[in-house]
Amino acid sequence: MKKSSKIISALLCGALVVPLAACNGGGMREKYAQQSLEQLYDRFEGDIERGTAAKPITLHVLENDTAKKSGYLKELLDGFNKKYAEYHIVAIDANQDQFSDLAENGPYGYGPDVLYQANDSLMKYCSGKHIIPLPTDKLDAYDQLPELAKKTYTYSLGGQDYFMGVGVNIQAPMLYYRKDLLPENWETEWDEDGNGVFDPIEDMRAMYRFSVWRHEQDSSLYGYMHSLNDAYFSSGYLFTYGSYVFGNDNLDYTDIGFNKNDSYKGAGVVLQLASMMNSGCIDDSITRARESELANGTYFAVSNTQDMYGTMQSELIAVYRKQGMSASQAREAAKENIGVAPLPDLPESGLLSSTDKDERLLPSVVMGGINGYAISSYTDYPKASLAFLNYATSYEMILRRNELLGVSPARQDCNTDCTYQAEVAHELFELVEQNRISIMPSISQVDQIWTPIGTAFTDLATDPYRDAHARKYYKANGTLNNGELQALLDSVESNILNAIFQLA
Repeated sequence: MKKSSKIISALLCGALVVPLAACNGGGMREKYAQQSLEQLYDRFEGDIERGTAAKPITLHVLENDTAKKSGYLKELLDGFNKKYAEYHIVAIDANQDQFSDLAENGPYGYGPDVLYQANDSLMKYCSGKHIIPLPTDKLDAYDQLPELAKKTYTYSLGGQDYFMGVGVNIQAPMLYYRKDLLPENWETEWDEDGNGVFDPIEDMRAMYRFSVWRHEQDSSLYGYMHSLNDAYFSSGYLFTYGSYVFGNDNLDYTDIGFNKNDSYKGAGVVLQLASMMNSGCIDDSITRARESELANGTYFAVSNTQDMYGTMQSELIAVYRKQGMSASQAREAAKENIGVAPLPDLPESGLLSSTDKDERLLPSVVMGGINGYAISSYTDYPKASLAFLNYATSYEMILRRNELLGVSPARQDCNTDCTYQAEVAHELFELVEQNRISIMPSISQVDQIWTPIGTAFTDLATDPYRDAHARKYYKANGTLNNGELQALLDSVESNILNAIFQLA
C-alpha cells in the first residue's frame, strides 16, 4: 500500500489517538480529530520513542489467560524488555480480563496499548476507530501471513482497504480423544471399513453408537462430551448442512444464514448429541470439567481448541503421576495418548442413528477464527507499540507460542517449521483450503449473534431432559420434528436482525 493510502487509512480507521492517561474521552477525540492526515500517519514515522531511566515508557499488553498460565506472557515480556532496555521501554501485563472492552475502557485511559484477541473481537473496533491501521511495510510478519489472515484483518471502507491486525494463530474446534481408552477389540468391532482408524473419530454416527455403548458398560463413563450451548463450537453442526452467519462473505448483516439450506438437520444433530450425553451439555458444566474429565477417563473425547492442548496434557500427566509413573514417563504417555482429529463427518440425512453404510457423509465444518495483535488508538506510544507487536509476531516468538500453548501458527514459515502439534497445525491449514473452517465475521454486528443462537442451542440441548409430553422437537412417535427445528432457526434469524437494527 502506498503512503498516501496509509494516510487515508489512518483517518478513516482509527488513528484518533488518545493518550492512555486521558480523562476526558470525548474531548481528546475532538482534539486529535483536528490533526492533519500527515500528522496522524507520522505517528508511525521516525525513530522509536525513548524513555529515560527515571521515567521509562510503559506499554500495557493485554493477553489471554492461557498465555499467562503457561508462562508464555512472562517470557514474551521479559524478552522484549531485555531487547529494548536501551530505549527504556518496559512492557507489562495490562492486568485486565482477556475479554476487556477497548471501546469502553480506552477513551478514559484504562485500555491496553497492545491487545491480543480473536479477530471478531479486534475487528469490531474498526468502525468505532478504536484500533490503528497498521503500516504494512513496517510489519515484519506481513509477508509471511497467508491470504486468509490478511483478508480476516482487512477493513474496507469507501472502496479502500486497511490492515488492522497481525494474525498470530488459526483457531478452530478439533476432536481430542484418549487413544489408551479405545476398546481392546476396536480393530474388529469398531473399524468397519478396515482402514486402521477407529470409526468414531471419522463418523459421528459411530461416535454416537460408541458413546451410548460406553455409558451402558459403565454408567459413570461417557463417550463424546461437549457443552452444546456454546455457539462457537455448536454452530459447525449447522454450517455442515449449508448455513452461514452473514451473507456476502460475512459482510452483509441483513442476510442471516443460520436458518438457511438444510441447517435444520444440524439442529437435529445437536438434539441427538444431547441425548447421548448428560444434562451438563445444557450449560457450561462440561466445558468447565472438559480437561480434567478427559484426563481421568470419564470422557473419551471432547471438542477443544489448540491453545488448550497444554492444559489437557498437564491434566493427563498429573493423573499418570498419581498412578505411579515417573515425570518423564508421564510426559511421554500423555503425548502419545492424546489423539486429535477433525470433528467426525456427519450423515447427509442428519440422523445419527442411521445404519445405512451407503449413506453419503458430509465433512464437518466448524466455526474458527484467527487470533492476533492490534494497537490501540489510545496509546501514547504508537512506535513503541509497533516494536512490541513486531517482537510478539516474530518467527522466534510465534514458534515459542506453539511450543508452550500448542497453537497453530498463522505465519506460514512457523507453520512449516513448528514441531509441537505440527500435524494439527498443518491439518488446520488444509481444513481452511477445503473450506471446512468458517472464519468468524470481522464486523461489529457479529456481537449480536451469540445470544440468539446460544439460546437456541440451550433449548435444543434441554429437550431430551424434559418430560416426554413437554418436548418441543420430537414427534409423538419419537422421531425428530423437522418443522419445529426449522421454526426455531427461523426465530434465531428474526432475533438477530432485531438485535442488530435495534442497536443501530
